[in-house]
Amino acid sequence: MRKVTIFGAIGAFSAVAATSAFAQSSVTLYGLVDTAIRYQTNAAPDGKDLIGMTVGPETHSRWGLRGSEDLGGGLSAVFRLENGFELGDGKLHVPNTLFSRQAYVGLSSSQFGSVTFGNQYAPMYDTLGDIFDPLEVGDYWQDSWMYNGIGNYLTVPNSVKYKFSSNGLSINAIYGFGNHAGAMGLDSTYGVELTYEHGPASINAGYQQTSVSSVNGSSVNGAKVSFLHVSGAYQITPSIRLLAGWLHGQDQTGTTDFNMQQSGAPTLHGGSPNRIDDTFYVGGNWQATDPLLITVAGYYGHTRNAEMLDGSLGRGINYSATVLAEYSFSKHTEVYGTADFARGNGAFAADYPGVTNAATGAVDRIGRTNNVGVAIGMRQMF
Repeated sequence: MRKVTIFGAIGAFSAVAATSAFAQSSVTLYGLVDTAIRYQTNAAPDGKDLIGMTVGPETHSRWGLRGSEDLGGGLSAVFRLENGFELGDGKLHVPNTLFSRQAYVGLSSSQFGSVTFGNQYAPMYDTLGDIFDPLEVGDYWQDSWMYNGIGNYLTVPNSVKYKFSSNGLSINAIYGFGNHAGAMGLDSTYGVELTYEHGPASINAGYQQTSVSSVNGSSVNGAKVSFLHVSGAYQITPSIRLLAGWLHGQDQTGTTDFNMQQSGAPTLHGGSPNRIDDTFYVGGNWQATDPLLITVAGYYGHTRNAEMLDGSLGRGINYSATVLAEYSFSKHTEVYGTADFARGNGAFAADYPGVTNAATGAVDRIGRTNNVGVAIGMRQMF
């Protein structure tokens, strides 16, 4: 049904294009530069603190090109190329990949929606990151649902994406090809998001699944990583908005354990057992004055079948809270300050710095499993 919808839309676009006239085109250079000075407690196994330059709490620096050509009849050709980089040292956010964030071309119709092809954001990232997460996908791992390992699956390469909105209902669907001869499903991704808006209320639900061939060079033979979520938002007053949601993840590949284990890389599961994560979040935005926006957010994560530091499987809990204040000097320039707290136990303790045995090089134990962070920064958009 999903493939019929996407390819049926392509046919509809082609029919409109056949009767269209040529019109104006445009190309826009855009970007965002963001950096912060951050202080964090318990940043090392011995409990030492850290102060340094890092990314902002909400956004990574980026620049890009987007363009469109009006083909007439409500139809446009569109493209986008978007690069991510680290402002502190100027390096690419993803090594050896110029347009790691987005790179696509497609058609957009005022009647039928849009269909695009390339390296694209997962629908889940579009909706959670742009609408329903109070921190818009926090960059500090303590601050968001990113810590359950979802970060590897926010973009989908070699993908076809379809978006359509009508009467408050929005559909966002994607299929990413694995490009493996004789194994079409390997490294493929599919996902769909449904969002409904009515008055001050918005609700959303979505699902995404990826069949993974390997993780860090180790074969996992098509093991699955999947996510299911439900979220909502309510505009109480013109200046106050509440948000809440639940994200459920299952990982047969060991990717989440590998990413989470700051102390050392554990053995990959290779499909069994199945790590399960549930994250609940709640927060709100308050436009206190025209230039001042205050955001509060809390995240509670529970995991089971997760790899402990000693290689055994267990459960764990992690929770965090964040306050963010943003002050805008203009439409494009702002400064901000943020404070956050995080604590983990059980399997989540492996996310915190571990103490290494000098003789063997192995991680003997976990250090302190909580930290407090404070940051100030600046963001400029163009």
